Amino acid sequence: MFFQDSGIEVALWIPPLVAFVVSFFTSMGGVSGAFLLLPFQVSVLGNISPSVSATNQVYNIVAIPSGVYRYWSEGRMVWPLTWVVIIGTLPGVFIGAVVRVAYLPDPKHFKLFAAGVLLYIGLKMVLDLLKKKGGGESTEERFQDSVKRYRLKTGKEELKTTTVTYFNLKRIGYTFYDESFDVSFWGIFFLSFIVGIIGGIYGIGGGSIIAPFFVTFFGLPIYTVAGAALMGTFVTSVAGVAFYQALALFFPELQVAPDWLLGILFGVGGTAGMYLGASCQKFIPAKAIKWMLGGIILLTACKYIFSFFSS
Repeated sequence: MFFQDSGIEVALWIPPLVAFVVSFFTSMGGVSGAFLLLPFQVSVLGNISPSVSATNQVYNIVAIPSGVYRYWSEGRMVWPLTWVVIIGTLPGVFIGAVVRVAYLPDPKHFKLFAAGVLLYIGLKMVLDLLKKKGGGESTEERFQDSVKRYRLKTGKEELKTTTVTYFNLKRIGYTFYDESFDVSFWGIFFLSFIVGIIGGIYGIGGGSIIAPFFVTFFGLPIYTVAGAALMGTFVTSVAGVAFYQALALFFPELQVAPDWLLGILFGVGGTAGMYLGASCQKFIPAKAIKWMLGGIILLTACKYIFSFFSS
């Protein structure tokens, strides 16, 4: 089938299948998978226009609600963290969209920018995993052990929820499996703002950036930040799509507006993948999820760097 808005031709079943596989694994780490669908669109499908960023965000809008619902139903949404992420990323995503259209329309330069972002995130995550030796059981490991013991005893699965202890303009605090976590309100806000700019440029909503930062810089367990990262990505993607659609009026010589049909097809597959991924997350070791995310991010970054210097 030919997609006129993107100028590409692909079978109808390929976008949802690819999105399903990608989102199943990435949603376990609070990432929608859009950061992997973008290189798929650029390198495999051949969509190199700025509209690829907006199309990616259409995918987020369709696919993310199923994953968020699963985390919410299991009581693992830290809502104060979620709201700060949303408030911080919204203005950033508008700035990012303008930068993408006005200053990075060349796919070669855009790939180099994307590679730099992903390379930093991936290296930080892998180095953090390599440094962790000993030090006792982590919160995620205790979570895994508790679920396993309960399932063996009762045949059911136990899910302890997060409990917010305080939330003000200085600090955010919550507990999870008898362990307390405390983060700076403004630290999260400014990180979200920067992530919003980067996410607006790349067309990923920022989830693939902010989730690793929560884990590596703020020391928060992946089981409690995945829902917040996905929800923030959803809201900023809605804003990003609207802004790209508006920018299309001012840049008629470029393909800026999203390809709605292609984005929805990706989203249909992503909806199923995210729901199943969020459901399975509690049975997968946190370290395995982090290694998976780090490896995927680094591979994608290296591919972009190689593409830049070989072209």
